[in-house]
Amino acid sequence: MVGHPFDLATELSYESGTFRGQTSEAYANMVGPYGGITAATMLRAVLDHPDRIGAPLSLTVNFTAPIKDGEFFIKAKPARTNRSTQHWVLELFQGQDTLCTGTAVTALRRETWSDIEASFPRVPEPEKIASLPTENLPLPKWVSRYDIKVIKGFPDPLAKEPKENIDSVTLQWVKDKPDRPLDFLSLTSICDAFFPRVYIRKNEISPASTVSLTIYYHAEEKELDAVGHEPLLGEAKGIRYYNGFFDHFAKIWSRDGNLLATTTQVVYYKD
Repeated sequence: MVGHPFDLATELSYESGTFRGQTSEAYANMVGPYGGITAATMLRAVLDHPDRIGAPLSLTVNFTAPIKDGEFFIKAKPARTNRSTQHWVLELFQGQDTLCTGTAVTALRRETWSDIEASFPRVPEPEKIASLPTENLPLPKWVSRYDIKVIKGFPDPLAKEPKENIDSVTLQWVKDKPDRPLDFLSLTSICDAFFPRVYIRKNEISPASTVSLTIYYHAEEKELDAVGHEPLLGEAKGIRYYNGFFDHFAKIWSRDGNLLATTTQVVYYKD
């Protein structure tokens, strides 16, 4: 039985302290792999490590250079283990070239007082929104690996005279295509399943690439299991665009209003 494209793309083998992986054409971006699949693969190195304790609490991936098609290696080292948290140092490389660096924190949660200050947006149900017609648009391959239903905030790649928008807010329903039960790996990748904010703000596609991506996980495995195959709501916006770089902030919600993750990025763009 052929596995899900996501699981094949993030598959790793482990030997003598180093993980080995292979890029997947199914998740190709304009240059190299889609950043979300790279981040998920680096998290998998932590989750599959024999010394790991706890569940993901945070992940930061710094993209230092494009990953070439083919084989790559990841080193995941637990730098310190405390009573509640375990801190990791990550490196992805091909040959002698370090292409991604990163850190991660896993944690053992305990039951305490909990609350959410953020508010779930008022949006139409996903059944009322049409899926993005990826086969008819000039988009990178990774986009076709998701069922994306944009409520607000999508650039018009075919516009001859693009008109700048007043903000870069995006609201969209998103899930894996074909369906796959949600887990920490797929949540990680979905945290990056947004088009660059500069595309939305300027309403045109131009060169852009993530420099650094951070994800904070606010849910436990049982909450992700409860989501199953349901779509997630992604809510994203940019804050400032300045001399070639901009930031990006996003929230990822379950359909029933549970905040599963928040994420930030710093992105390079070319005018």
